Amino acid sequence: MTKTATLYRMHNDKHICPFGLKAKDLLQREGYQVEDHKLTSREQTDQFKQEHEVKTTPQAFINGDRIGGYDDLRKHFDKGEAGQTGETYTPVMSIFAVALLMAVAFVYSTSTTLLSMRVVELFIALSMAILAIQKLRDLYAFSNSFITYDLLAMKVVRYAYVYPFVEAYVGIGMIAGLPAYMVAPFSLFIGTIGAISVFKAVYLDKRDLKCACVGGNSNVPLGFVSLTENLFMIAAGIWMLVR
Repeated sequence: MTKTATLYRMHNDKHICPFGLKAKDLLQREGYQVEDHKLTSREQTDQFKQEHEVKTTPQAFINGDRIGGYDDLRKHFDKGEAGQTGETYTPVMSIFAVALLMAVAFVYSTSTTLLSMRVVELFIALSMAILAIQKLRDLYAFSNSFITYDLLAMKVVRYAYVYPFVEAYVGIGMIAGLPAYMVAPFSLFIGTIGAISVFKAVYLDKRDLKCACVGGNSNVPLGFVSLTENLFMIAAGIWMLVR
């Protein structure tokens, strides 16, 4: 027996509701044949809301019963809450994973030996460069988070605006193979201050903070991953000097 559902969603030249598309997709994945009604104007949408006494669209109906919008459909089908909620390491772990794959790809394109220090060097360099991009996307938001735990930025607020540029320079410098004296001191400087700051805030002061490592307004908790980022910088600086 074919299962059918009725969906009303906004779809016009100026706006296509993303939740309407997601609701349609969810219904189809659950085995429903969807009667898709597109609300093509503001007047039509307002009339629908008034008629069914609802405040938002999309609205889905199954067997004549109104289920509601996209979130209501997820609850109806016992799905989890949509999107990332609460604290998560997903953003920074995604960056590390992609940086590692890129490092392997770079080395593979020029050499048949994948197990080499060059992979490690590129992994650290690419990670730093990508993390710097995340911070540079919104320097203001990054600084608001960074100055709450970085010991130097607390005293010299402008350091928070300089930090991402230094991190990007170190990453790019490592990729380019610049002389150690041009890159290593910067890596050691920001890495050491960062490591001490994170260790103090998390393990000594026991503060519950969000990490600015992937930019401001993130839900990445300040902790081991943040400390790892700074330890990477310290290790990179030492390696460049002794290499």
